[in-house]
Amino acid sequence: MNPFTLSKVANVASAVNEIANHPKAKFIAGGTNLLDLMKVNVMRPPHLVDITSLALNTIEENSEGGLRLGALVTNADTAYHPEVKKRYPLLSQAILAGASAQLRNMATNGGNPLQRTRCYYFYDTATPCNKREPGSGCSAIHGINRIHAILGTSEHCIATHPSDMAVALAALEAKVLISGNNGERILNFSDLHRLPGNTPERDTNLEPYEIITGYDLPAQGFHQNYTYLKIRDRESYAFALVSVAVGLELDGDVIKTARIALGGVAHKPWRNPEAENLLQQQPVNRENFKKLAEAYLQGAQGYGHNNFKIELAKRAIVRALEQATQTQANA
Repeated sequence: MNPFTLSKVANVASAVNEIANHPKAKFIAGGTNLLDLMKVNVMRPPHLVDITSLALNTIEENSEGGLRLGALVTNADTAYHPEVKKRYPLLSQAILAGASAQLRNMATNGGNPLQRTRCYYFYDTATPCNKREPGSGCSAIHGINRIHAILGTSEHCIATHPSDMAVALAALEAKVLISGNNGERILNFSDLHRLPGNTPERDTNLEPYEIITGYDLPAQGFHQNYTYLKIRDRESYAFALVSVAVGLELDGDVIKTARIALGGVAHKPWRNPEAENLLQQQPVNRENFKKLAEAYLQGAQGYGHNNFKIELAKRAIVRALEQATQTQANA
């Protein structure tokens, strides 16, 4: 690990100013991803800004009848919060599917969706990687790419986003609360992350001197019909090959609203609202679920080792939708 300096800030304004004064600096809270990257020289920030003292560690009602999740609340405290478990069990389920209990006790809500890809080549500084060194090439495209993306890829990058929490927030259509040197703004969660395009080194649409202060969850939490399905190589402590977050609003056996997000298949949590609309006002049945799955994976492309993900994702969508329709009876 390279040497670095550290400063501790007491409020959001000071945090933003500190980053502005140290352009290559990084915020640190739980540090569960950043410190790993620093240890293997993938990231080498000369200065860290400790934000653990900021007043962003609460979960409370928001003005829209939903919940506001503070950016510094830990993943564990979020997953086990009574109101989250009651009103947004999809989010609780997704968080608990990720990492280990020890990591969830440290990782924060603000940092979790900002974690970097788990691409082998991104972590291996001896190999070319456009995300790590723009213009150097993508080793994964013609390399070992079993865990890599099948949707939204580009010739410059086929990495996937690793967060489980982010997939649930995408399905719930959360809002991202952001502060920066130009003031405050709100971003749809679906607009937080970027596809690789020509700039795979940019994971998000955050500006350089901005910080996430929290997330607003909508009043509709799909607390009766939901599921988070995570398919991985091991039962625990493994990233998703494919994950599916589903929230349904049912009227008897008719689907009024369907929200779906996929993880493990793209550079960001993958949404396809047009495909979701295929289920609106349709009866609950496997054939309708298969039609949606086909639409969701339209345009998917494998790169050899990960070709299996296309069919796996389709089957996972159908299975997750079937599970979500049964949740109400099991609640």
